[in-house]
Amino acid sequence: MIKRRTFVKQLGAGAVGAGFLTTVPKSLYAKGTMSSPYPISLAQFSLASEFFMGKHDTLEFPARAKKEFGLNIVEYVSMFFADKANDPAFFKELKMRTDDLGVSNHLIMVDDENIADVDKAKRDHAVESHYKWVDAAKMLGCSSIRVNLGSLDQTGTAEEVADAAIEGYGKLLEYGNQNEMNIIVENHVGYSCDGKWLAGIMKAMNNPRAGVLPDFGNFCIKRTLPETQDIAGYMNTKCLEQYDMYLGVEELIPYAKGVSAKTHKFDQNGDETEIDFKRMFDIIKKSGFNGIVGIEYEGGLMHAQGIAGYLSNEDGIMATKKLIEKSV
Repeated sequence: MIKRRTFVKQLGAGAVGAGFLTTVPKSLYAKGTMSSPYPISLAQFSLASEFFMGKHDTLEFPARAKKEFGLNIVEYVSMFFADKANDPAFFKELKMRTDDLGVSNHLIMVDDENIADVDKAKRDHAVESHYKWVDAAKMLGCSSIRVNLGSLDQTGTAEEVADAAIEGYGKLLEYGNQNEMNIIVENHVGYSCDGKWLAGIMKAMNNPRAGVLPDFGNFCIKRTLPETQDIAGYMNTKCLEQYDMYLGVEELIPYAKGVSAKTHKFDQNGDETEIDFKRMFDIIKKSGFNGIVGIEYEGGLMHAQGIAGYLSNEDGIMATKKLIEKSV
């Protein structure tokens, strides 16, 4: 779990840091996004610096997504309301607010214990720790929860972790099946950032509730360990082995139940400096994907630390929205 107070302190110090295609009703298209063939959602992590610093509240997030950014689909991040995980009243209130706004709850991004741990006892415990998030997502009317297969301190070979992932993920999918909830995996840490490896997991599962959330910016298979256990420490890590992001998206998109359009920094033309969005969306269109594309702007974390060249959360979100619309 990221330590909020540690991150706030480091912000002040200036620390640097488809097999299962989803058909989406036209009613989910946000106002102002009809130039995109895909409904566009807003990931809560796009406002991460505000949540880490206690300047924003999850209950207010959907209203802001719609009124400030013209988006009526949202994606939540479990760490920002982990203390409410077992509080039905919280989710009832959040669902009431989104219903009143006409906002759709798409998914919860869950960062919890490692369901691909090679230790069976730890893996079983991790699977059960995710049940509460399935329950929460169901209360909100979400279609999915996003999980990780791995952790920063993952042990085991690719084959050993794959075996563990298939067993742990399979068990969680059983609970997903019981609750009519998709359990989807993001290329996020370790072996899951290898497109071929993660696609292999999907083939092995062969479950209609299984799927992936391809993230444009998360294809680092191996990186240095963070010196501090918080977001600033993670931002200071270095990638030691990078997977081809375009190949990765091509391998994962047949299993996608959503797409995470990650951005960090923009050039003077409004293009992402490290990711060719036009090339990404050519791959996505060719696949026949017709699901939701999520805005996940991370440059705001650097902007909050006073690092030059990064847009504010608000400007970065709008820049990402425009970039998606001109790239599709």
